[in-house]
Amino acid sequence: MHPLLRDYFRKRTDADEHVLEKISPYFEERSFKRNEYVLREGEVCKHNYFIISGCMRLFTINKEGVENTRYFAFEGKFATCFTSLISGLPAFENIQSLEKTTVLRIHRDDFYYLVETEAAVNKVYRNIMESAYITTQRRIYDFQGADSLERVQWLLKHQPTILNRLSNKVVASYLGITPYTLSRLKAKL
Repeated sequence: MHPLLRDYFRKRTDADEHVLEKISPYFEERSFKRNEYVLREGEVCKHNYFIISGCMRLFTINKEGVENTRYFAFEGKFATCFTSLISGLPAFENIQSLEKTTVLRIHRDDFYYLVETEAAVNKVYRNIMESAYITTQRRIYDFQGADSLERVQWLLKHQPTILNRLSNKVVASYLGITPYTLSRLKAKL
């Protein structure tokens, strides 16, 4: 098992080496180029991705062509379009690698088989879902009524790596502001 995935499971579960070795073959290493689409809107999501290196983002594009980023996944995190993965229906969002990215991916069927048969995977699944819910709720409620500066300050407090690592365009799409506004505010901070 890849050391980063092993550490992920060990921090969140009491899985022993036997369990980890049983889980390991279900994960396949895959690499994506910078800005490569991993999933496009309208496709069915068939994998869950554990980031070894790089970054992925989940986002939508509205009728006017404006991108709205919902989530960034960096090293040591899972990323997938859970709505499509769970339902088996076409995704309403895209997954894109923002950097050269290496992942361990697990097929949907294998993932849910392990969720049902391995307590450690079930616990990790619950942890992923609970963390996603909390992060999403916090972002929604913290952003309601917040001006652009307050949103940038929120990002500095809760996810500071994003500002230094990613382009203003994608960060602005996460904050719901323009890249110009983000650049101006970053210069003031």
